[in-house]
Amino acid sequence: MSVIQLGLVDTTGALDPEQVAAAAAALNIQVMRDLPQFWNLQATVRVLTNPKRIPSGVWPLRLVDTLPQGMGGVHLDRNNQPFAIVATAPEYGEWTIAASHEAIEMLIDPWGNRMQTARAIRIAGKGIRDGAGECGYLVEGCDPCEAPRYSYRIQGIPVSDFITPHYFDGMATPGTRYSFAGNITAPRRLLPGGYIAFVDFATAEWQRIEFFGARPQLRILGRFSGKSIRSWTDRKAAEAAAAQ
Repeated sequence: MSVIQLGLVDTTGALDPEQVAAAAAALNIQVMRDLPQFWNLQATVRVLTNPKRIPSGVWPLRLVDTLPQGMGGVHLDRNNQPFAIVATAPEYGEWTIAASHEAIEMLIDPWGNRMQTARAIRIAGKGIRDGAGECGYLVEGCDPCEAPRYSYRIQGIPVSDFITPHYFDGMATPGTRYSFAGNITAPRRLLPGGYIAFVDFATAEWQRIEFFGARPQLRILGRFSGKSIRSWTDRKAAEAAAAQ
């Protein structure tokens, strides 16, 4: 199995180099120690000192000051290779959690099209319950548990919790971890601050359940068109939110 190389690079020139190095070390531990316990991949993270010189074969995690609308997350470059953009301004919260989030999602699903068929879910009051039939879930490693309150620390650096493949199991079983830090306690559940996207096979329409307020809400996104389901669902959800 080949080792995927990620590079954390400060494009702002304003961050403390020691903080960036400490973050890269924590992310490296996470992707080498924690992630492979559940996901079949091998990766490393290192600091890149020159944002204009990204070594061949390295997928960059670009640290920026602020994000243009809809530009956060993982994207594909002109050669169809993944890269991530992470905002570091204080109003965005702990940037190391966001960097961890994007690193994990880039590793689990580099091109934004990985899907898993599993039992459908529905909104029930202030939570999520199993529904009838099956749907196709977009495999996004951190979105269901992305809120900062669910992060954990590596060498003092906060990093994101992430789902395990058991997240898509048919039913809960004792002793099973559905997220690495144990915040998710049953398959296909959504924590406050998170979201999950899926396609209804009967209608071919993509939908997204978002838990950004007091209770989850469902968005109908429509039929997919494009190259990356992840980028498309993020854009459609942002457009819907802006139109409200």
